[in-house]
Amino acid sequence: MPDSTRLQVERIQTGVRLEKRLVKVMKALAEHKDMTLGDLIEGIVLHAFEGKPAFSDETLIIIGRLKEIYQLELSAADSHRLHDRKGE
Repeated sequence: MPDSTRLQVERIQTGVRLEKRLVKVMKALAEHKDMTLGDLIEGIVLHAFEGKPAFSDETLIIIGRLKEIYQLELSAADSHRLHDRKGE
């Protein structure tokens, strides 16, 4: 992207805890897209905040393959039911 269209932002480190297989899929997708995990997450959230889909049909196919590889069976319907294992 040309420098004239790039936006300067201030980024911070976070201590976010996420489901292990979900992170594996996101990291693999970010690698596939040649971007950082942080950039991927920012894009997903910005799209979600506007009610827009974050991924093309082609990318959703790739995500489906990665979910199979990393045995991620969770869906959006599970998002409010997740909890840590005891002792974690």
